[in-house]
Amino acid sequence: MIQAPDAREQIAGLTFALILLSPDLVIREVNPAAENLLGISARRLIGQSLFAVFEPGEQRVREKLEEGDAQIAARSLEIRVGERVLEVNLTMSPLPHSAGWRIVTLSDAGQGDLMEGKAQGALRGPAVLAHEIKNPLSAIRGAAQLLARNLEESDRALTSIVVDEVDRIAQLIDRMQRLGREQPEPVGPVNLHEAIRRACATLRAADGSVPVREEFDPSLPRVLANEGALVQVMVNLLVNARDACRGVRNPEIVIRTRFVSGLVVNLIRLGQPVQLPIEIQVSDNGPGIDAALRGHIFEPFVSSKQNGQGLGLALVNKLVRDMSGRVSHDRDEGKGQTHFRVHLPTAQ
Repeated sequence: MIQAPDAREQIAGLTFALILLSPDLVIREVNPAAENLLGISARRLIGQSLFAVFEPGEQRVREKLEEGDAQIAARSLEIRVGERVLEVNLTMSPLPHSAGWRIVTLSDAGQGDLMEGKAQGALRGPAVLAHEIKNPLSAIRGAAQLLARNLEESDRALTSIVVDEVDRIAQLIDRMQRLGREQPEPVGPVNLHEAIRRACATLRAADGSVPVREEFDPSLPRVLANEGALVQVMVNLLVNARDACRGVRNPEIVIRTRFVSGLVVNLIRLGQPVQLPIEIQVSDNGPGIDAALRGHIFEPFVSSKQNGQGLGLALVNKLVRDMSGRVSHDRDEGKGQTHFRVHLPTAQ
């Protein structure tokens, strides 16, 4: 007869954070997913008051958490963990046979099947529009080149502007089409640090004005990814980090890699949960993203840059999801840093 795993092992395998609270709101048990989501070890969490660990952004949720027998289900709730602000789904359930004891669960509000389907649907429209625009653009470019042949040298500057602007729009359209592509690129074993260093070399070749510090875990296994797509993801994140901190005193970008446990996403196309134990973190010491945009930065045409097109992070999100991974961000006001994190599966 096959012996079932005990309760502790079952809780450790949950994909969402689970916290056991005693009647005085002190944390008595946590699972690995809680450690990963909150970024705090179990040793430091256990024995702490719940509100010493995180503060809900809504007063009525805090009041409900203080009630010993209340049931809560809050979606897209902002909580403050130290200097970080996370958007989570939260539930609280009292234990029926242990007065005052309760279970709190937390999950990343940006994670799950619904987000994946929503993101893909939002990207198909721009891709279709891009296809329809390309043909007339080619005609405009050709007409400008024909006109240039019959103009004096002094007048050809105007047609050159037309050609250059058409080329710029064509490049933008190419990026829109990549966003709407439904067939993901093939994946295989990839050396994570080689891909990151290729991206760093690209950044330095274009503009090496901001130093990049590497903090790599050399023991990490290969990831399951598409090498070209992973390099593109890193280039986009590094360029954004460089632009974000260019105007500050002593600008710096830090890239960290590490192994994490407990992070799992559910993907519709695969029909099963996927473990994502490899983390790449790109941090910069710039002023951060406007708070009003933080919940939308991975959507197409949303940008915090003055002349930004709003496609760079949308493309990052698309490419990472195509590799069955996940990308997220948060702001640490205490340290004055913005963090982007990419989580990927390992290659078997």
